[in-house]
Amino acid sequence: MAEQVISPDLNFVKDIIASGGDTLKKCFQCATCTVVCNATPNNRPFPRKEMIYAQWGLKDKLISSPDVWLCHNCNDCTKYCPRGARPGDVLSTMRQKFIQENAMPSIMGKVVTQPKMTLIALAIPLVLFLLVLGLTGHLRTPEGQIVYSKFFPIPYIEAVFMSAVGLAGIAYLASLYRFWNSMSKGNNQPYTKGIVPAFIETLIEFAKHSRFAKCGPNADRRIVHMLVFYGFVGLLITTIWVTVYYYAPKINTPIALSDPLKWVANISAASLLIGGVLLALNKMKDKGFVSKSSTFDWIFAIMILLLCITGILTELIRLAGIATLAYPIYFIHLLFVFYTIVFFPYSKLSHMGYRALAITYSKMTNRDIQI
Repeated sequence: MAEQVISPDLNFVKDIIASGGDTLKKCFQCATCTVVCNATPNNRPFPRKEMIYAQWGLKDKLISSPDVWLCHNCNDCTKYCPRGARPGDVLSTMRQKFIQENAMPSIMGKVVTQPKMTLIALAIPLVLFLLVLGLTGHLRTPEGQIVYSKFFPIPYIEAVFMSAVGLAGIAYLASLYRFWNSMSKGNNQPYTKGIVPAFIETLIEFAKHSRFAKCGPNADRRIVHMLVFYGFVGLLITTIWVTVYYYAPKINTPIALSDPLKWVANISAASLLIGGVLLALNKMKDKGFVSKSSTFDWIFAIMILLLCITGILTELIRLAGIATLAYPIYFIHLLFVFYTIVFFPYSKLSHMGYRALAITYSKMTNRDIQI
């Protein structure tokens, strides 16, 4: 048998333990977690091997593993673990560390993924917006009818957001490309299916959230995630739609409540708000077993709620005609919009890209056969 030299990364182990995987060392490799998991494939089961990789500090193994992303944190493993090792929580922490390790530029991964840096992350758009409004002479409350574009003109918003989103998008694509390469090289499995059909199948899974249906004690998370997911999709459509409206002739602003755009926006906001509330309640409810949501997950839930609440308030306060409150609330709402959209590659939302690639790769290499 050929010798294999293992070089553990002890700092990586300590980071996982400090970030929420504090039960990692309790695992004694009984494989109960893998046996009870309904989401694991037959030929590459998890999370047992991921737990031992983490215990041994095999960072490179974990970074290149698609299986870390196939886990949907159903917590069947946590419920039945005889040692209370909470594998679901440990893998959730691994994903957080992966985002941080894979982020480009790396400093943004540290700022956004570490909850203690949240205020600094929000300070970035705060300073940027104040500079733009101050330099353009808009750092004041406009007189007359409440029209948010009089306070922060659309061309300025587009210039700020499109530039920031463009840079973040390039960084995200680079991170995803790096992940794909690490999966391909780290697993070295032959492709049995083309990337296009595999990716289409993945998109269909995303639309249905079918993997969440396999979760045992936590299956209701499927509804929560669908509300959040489609809430964001609806708001993305609204953002594109409203941009077209601002440049279309004969479209008056503020846009009337009877306009279909408002219907989509309000329904999407309601979906996101309900999903955010249910997400928070799901984290707090008694599931019949011990599971701890990381601060990283809590920050995501809180940001969703703040995004929705400030967005709804901007509309209600405008309708009430309270200008002294409307413009400050709108400004605060834009901070959360910036955080959600521009910091997408480094937040919990980045899971969509990594998970989509992991599922696609698994389908392409025939390692996605379910029990």
